[in-house]
Amino acid sequence: MVTKATEIVEACVLLWAVIDPIGTIPVFIAVTRSHADEHRSWIALRAVLVAGGVLFFFLIAGQLLLEAMGVPLIVFQISGGVVLFLFSLTMIFGESKPDEEVKIVRSHQETAVFPLAVPSIAGPGAIIAVMVLTDNHRFSILHQVGIAVIIIGILAITLVLLVLSGRIYKYIGNAGASVISRIMGLILSAVAANNILVGLKEYFG
Repeated sequence: MVTKATEIVEACVLLWAVIDPIGTIPVFIAVTRSHADEHRSWIALRAVLVAGGVLFFFLIAGQLLLEAMGVPLIVFQISGGVVLFLFSLTMIFGESKPDEEVKIVRSHQETAVFPLAVPSIAGPGAIIAVMVLTDNHRFSILHQVGIAVIIIGILAITLVLLVLSGRIYKYIGNAGASVISRIMGLILSAVAANNILVGLKEYFG
């Protein structure tokens, strides 16, 4: 029971870190600055729905695609751990939201897809984490359904934060968002290192 609870907590922390709802707020504010107020809620909803579609696609079909290419998920877990670790470093050192992403101004339809849905919400780190957490050879259907529920919950929180982003940003500002992002990056680096070590252990038996 303790193990299951620990797994749930670890999954929640990992998915929160890689989806990074707080870190998405500055991106959302930047890319929607030129859009009308009535479009911003619609952009937030569309971005979250598209990001959810991307994550659930890889949750359902990602491992099948890897195996079709002859790539074992354990190898993907090791390489994914390395990518997650590098991603965590960009969070810690403040480079997780490149300037070229937040400065792009497009129609509200395009803005919702890029850069908000991908790569800000459903980035490479989130995709890798979803696939590793739902390994068909290691986890039951019930566990995978639990991960899906966690993803939906975090995406719902992300939507609420984006809709309320203007108010939230007044309180936390750039400094607050930066501090939170760096803390989550530090936690993510530890999770990534653990994924690499566990993957190496299983790979070499």
